[in-house]
Amino acid sequence: MAGVTDQDDLGRVVDLLTRQVSHWQAPRWSAPAAAGDGTRGDAVHRLVQRLADLAADVEGRVRQEVPRLDNDTSLPDQLRVVAADLVAAGPSPEVLVAAAGDVAGVRAVL
Repeated sequence: MAGVTDQDDLGRVVDLLTRQVSHWQAPRWSAPAAAGDGTRGDAVHRLVQRLADLAADVEGRVRQEVPRLDNDTSLPDQLRVVAADLVAAGPSPEVLVAAAGDVAGVRAVL
């Protein structure tokens, strides 16, 4: 995503996505994503995992699996938390660009 260079820009794209989906109920989460494999919930959970993996890489930690909670309505909160963790890790501008591109890409398939 061109022009994303700081944590505020990543925060904006995360906010756009969470506002888009935070009111969804279970049927919308379980609907197929417009592209790729699985449901909309699957797509957002994969995004949460990617951001968590980026944060682990920046911090020099071992990557860990982000649990898939029983209710997909919790995914916007998980996304906010892992995005904040990534920003707190102090990533390079390139990592921020990659993360924001991932968020925008998922937003496009929902």
